[in-house]
Amino acid sequence: MSFRGTTPGRWRRARRRTAAITAGLAASALILTGCAESERGATGGTGEDTGVNSTFIFAASSDPKSLDPAFASDGESFRVSRQIFEGLVGVEPGTADPAPLLAESWDSSEDGLSYTFQLKEGVKFHDDTAFNAEAVCFNFDRWYNFEGLQQSESVSYYYNSLFRGFSDSPDTAVYGSCEAVSETEATVNLAQPFAGFIAALSLPAFAMQSPTALEEFNADDIGGSAEAPVLSEYAKSHPVGTGPFKFDSWDVGQQVEVSAFDGYWGEQGQVQKVIFRVLDDPQARRQSLEAGTIDGYDLVAPADTKALADAGFKIINRDPFTILYLGINQEVEALADPLVRQALSHAIDKEALVRQTLPEGTQVASQFIPPIVNGYNEDVPTYEYDPERAKELLAEAGYADGLTLEFNYPTGVSRPYMPTPEQVFTNLSAQLEEVGITIEAAPDKWSPDYLDRVQGSSDHGIHLLGWTGDYNDTDNFVGVFFGREKPEFGFNNPDLFNALDEARQVSKLEAQTPLYEEINADIAEYVPAIPLAHPAPSLGFAPRVESYPASPVNDEVFNMITLSE
Repeated sequence: MSFRGTTPGRWRRARRRTAAITAGLAASALILTGCAESERGATGGTGEDTGVNSTFIFAASSDPKSLDPAFASDGESFRVSRQIFEGLVGVEPGTADPAPLLAESWDSSEDGLSYTFQLKEGVKFHDDTAFNAEAVCFNFDRWYNFEGLQQSESVSYYYNSLFRGFSDSPDTAVYGSCEAVSETEATVNLAQPFAGFIAALSLPAFAMQSPTALEEFNADDIGGSAEAPVLSEYAKSHPVGTGPFKFDSWDVGQQVEVSAFDGYWGEQGQVQKVIFRVLDDPQARRQSLEAGTIDGYDLVAPADTKALADAGFKIINRDPFTILYLGINQEVEALADPLVRQALSHAIDKEALVRQTLPEGTQVASQFIPPIVNGYNEDVPTYEYDPERAKELLAEAGYADGLTLEFNYPTGVSRPYMPTPEQVFTNLSAQLEEVGITIEAAPDKWSPDYLDRVQGSSDHGIHLLGWTGDYNDTDNFVGVFFGREKPEFGFNNPDLFNALDEARQVSKLEAQTPLYEEINADIAEYVPAIPLAHPAPSLGFAPRVESYPASPVNDEVFNMITLSE
């Protein structure tokens, strides 16, 4: 099997065309009521030549968790990573499908265990280290040789989830070895088939990083504990990639700054400096856009989209490639009972939840993958909104006199699958209380407390969480959630784990599809969690933003932004 695509340079130009088309659908322009000239002056390059303010200020909903993408799993970390780093594989503009990036092409063996990549020539990391086959193998071997705390799920989440093992656990590992065949050719050998391997490489977690910088700044020197890891010097202040922007500074709690890399191999574009300003309150982000102190922000609150559009700001909606779910921890005795989990499902009015708290274009969910993903099953068991049936099931489970549950939810954050967590919590709590469930609210600050509590320990009850798909592969949804025993859900179901493991190794789509259809039906019947909705995230921009490369998987690199004066 082989993939022969356009070169990354041509692909970048295609991204620019796609971005322009996307923005053409946005609202018309309005002169801003203010501007941030002190931070937005022309800084050289294309911006200076055209007279366009070349500093782009984007409001982030939180700090990044880590500037080393191998030790990150959150959207804000990856938003910054995508500007600094590039992987062997990128994403086709406007889709969730893989495309060439630092690898111009690749071939795979018939057994799916060997992949040979033809690399882009003449690419340099920001520290002038050459990008070549040796650098590729250095990165793959680095991930494989993580040890101790580096292996914890809270640190190397994606390598854990997708590559399943390290050099000290080779029996479960997907990765085998890497060989630098020549300066521009690298072969990666897998120990077991992984149908999603190429698509997975589009994740920022598997971006290429400078071997020189990784060693010089002790990238793998992670301190603390799995519950509260302490970042390395590299991950705090020295990330080095091949992307269009190089790292400048990170003022924790305030902002991250990057600037155009003069030696970038591709098209640099108009934007010469990016400031990611941390504004965790959705109202503050809106007010900053209206005041002209930022150029754009993600996760516009559903109640704000029409007002901003009417005022002349640009609203761009991503296609839904998300899932919001109510997590269920079966370590809690009552939640281990399938009757209780079914009761929770019948107690929730998903249509009302979507209508009252989520963006326009959001789809009600019946399963944990969006309809466009392979294996979506129209015939999965469903639990219609039926409060009386919920009460009957609770009584049958022995809770006729009521049930008390801790309900964990995050504060101080907006996520693509959940722009207003507090509103979602309030809405669902009221629905559950109507059927006799007493809710004990358990709010936590998103980073690091909430994720550490929900994903890293069993100290939680029902909880709100979700996922933005990383690439178009079923395993990236259901495999990530339910592929093995995890503290978040607190159950051990070998049949489900084995079925998912078998499906991810099947390389032909027509053979995979029925396997995933059956798996999705089994998950719906088992109710390890409750799929709620596939939200359609909205972004808001100042009128000077003529185009923005909106992506269903958030693969948005800011050198593709087009600005006007």
